[in-house]
Amino acid sequence: MRTLISTAFISLDGVVEAPGGEPGYRNAGWTFKDIEFLPEAFELKAREQEESDAILMGRVSYEAFSPVWPEMAEFARYRTLPKYVVSTTLGEEQLVANWGETSILRSLDEVAALKETEGGPIIVHGSATLNQGLSDAGLIDRYHLLVFPLLLGAGKRLFSATDKDAQKLALVEHEVYRNGVQKQVFDVVR
Repeated sequence: MRTLISTAFISLDGVVEAPGGEPGYRNAGWTFKDIEFLPEAFELKAREQEESDAILMGRVSYEAFSPVWPEMAEFARYRTLPKYVVSTTLGEEQLVANWGETSILRSLDEVAALKETEGGPIIVHGSATLNQGLSDAGLIDRYHLLVFPLLLGAGKRLFSATDKDAQKLALVEHEVYRNGVQKQVFDVVR
């Protein structure tokens, strides 16, 4: 079974919306505004590219990343990885041609089936709504979190507010950087 890894820039109060400056959110760009940039705090992101065998994302994140990421040197490895977009509305004709193999999955059952295939880890970027569904369905195996020392209030959150049984996590890696950012890697305990 393949490992499904959720990776996120997240505020201390759980917000994941518009970390890179995406339009339409009051605090857009919060990962770099008033936070000292430290390359070592982003080592996890480089490692994710090397260790991942596929990318999974929701439609909204695909539509945000696909016009930009294929041409970015920072994400060169992602050009070669298969990409899976979970969407009930995205059509094949809406997929970009310059970002390599991309498949549309229509349900979380299809994500569960993908996890059963041969291969290495699948990384989930962005995709707040998808992350909530994957978590609630018990499909996420690991979390890679870069927690920023900010309280953003309103905004899309990584975790749903669904009333459910507690889910235990095991901290497997952590580090605190001088700018206050914390790396937290958790395995989901089954």
